[in-house]
Amino acid sequence: MASLEGQDLAEIAEYHNDASDGLRLLYQGFVDSASGRFIGYSPAEVHSFLLDRLQETDIRSCLALLTALEAAFRIDYLDRVQKKRKDSLSRYFRSLYKQRAERASLEEDLLGGWVKYHPNFRAAISEFKGALKFRNWIAHGRYWQPKLGRKYDFSDLYILATVLLEALASAKSGQ
Repeated sequence: MASLEGQDLAEIAEYHNDASDGLRLLYQGFVDSASGRFIGYSPAEVHSFLLDRLQETDIRSCLALLTALEAAFRIDYLDRVQKKRKDSLSRYFRSLYKQRAERASLEEDLLGGWVKYHPNFRAAISEFKGALKFRNWIAHGRYWQPKLGRKYDFSDLYILATVLLEALASAKSGQ
């Protein structure tokens, strides 16, 4: 599977699935046993608690995917700068690095460069930019009502991450 320099998409997905499966087993045990935690609760109420936990697990797994994806773009940026690749995007990144170094903006500078020099990835990058609003909402404590334009879940973001990592790999191998 596509590598994220220390975080593999498959590993993130396995963790997400393990956590979700573990919650299902745990809550099923609460319904089936005389556990003290849910004494007096109906099976439907216990199921509602489970759904809340599964939703939270999905959100946390989305955060892991999106932060790993940001890291992949930043690693690509630095790799292109350090290896002095000759393609247009790498030249743009070297020029950018002279001005901003590691402080280059993900959305404006890095993703903007990708859209400019690899317009065939425009749709996926646009989706990623939208998902970054979701990531920011999660990462900054969820204290406001986000205006996202769509709902995000782990499955959709996993597909997006796969597409973008494949784009990074194909652009790098095409040089």
